[in-house]
Amino acid sequence: MIRILIAEDNLASQKALLEKLSVFEDILVKKVVSNGREVFEYITKNRSVDLIMMDIEMPEMNGIQATQMIKSAYPQVKIVMITIHDDDDNIFQAIRAGADSYLLKETKADKIYETIKEALAGGAVMSPSIALRTLKMLRNPIENSTTSNPEVELSLREIEVLEQLCKGLKNKKIAENLFISPFTVKGHVQNIYKKLQAHNRVDLINKAQQNRLI
Repeated sequence: MIRILIAEDNLASQKALLEKLSVFEDILVKKVVSNGREVFEYITKNRSVDLIMMDIEMPEMNGIQATQMIKSAYPQVKIVMITIHDDDDNIFQAIRAGADSYLLKETKADKIYETIKEALAGGAVMSPSIALRTLKMLRNPIENSTTSNPEVELSLREIEVLEQLCKGLKNKKIAENLFISPFTVKGHVQNIYKKLQAHNRVDLINKAQQNRLI
């Protein structure tokens, strides 16, 4: 029996996923929770979960943050991101956090089941559109490596903010973590983007890595 935890705050999406999984006799949904914090708390108290179907946008703690925490503490638990988001930033952040597979919510039941089995066997599955984006992201750093600026310098505070950004945190949370105002964080973020000549979060992380800032 494959024991699954579903993390999804949208009731309609919960119902749709439960219906898709219900046709497979070897799948047992142990629990359905509505935010990342509940996922981590449940896993901490109940180790009898083989795989988590994880949404990204959830209140209190999003799926990417929860994935990072769970993978750090319980790397044996497999995590499949299942979301409506197929943008570069979310894909990159999910992969960095340790997600085993990444599917869109529109994925059919048979494909979801195949992904679950593949993830448990140590493989990785992505929806076709996401796989293409991922390949593009992997190629871009190589294509653009000659344009990176080795002389980029950030202040100590800017590096602290950059590290928080790379964890997928929003400005408000970064402000709380660093004990500074959201307005100050916004100023640092603008300076970091300008210095690295980045256009989005994925581009920012790639260029920060190229310049060995993280």
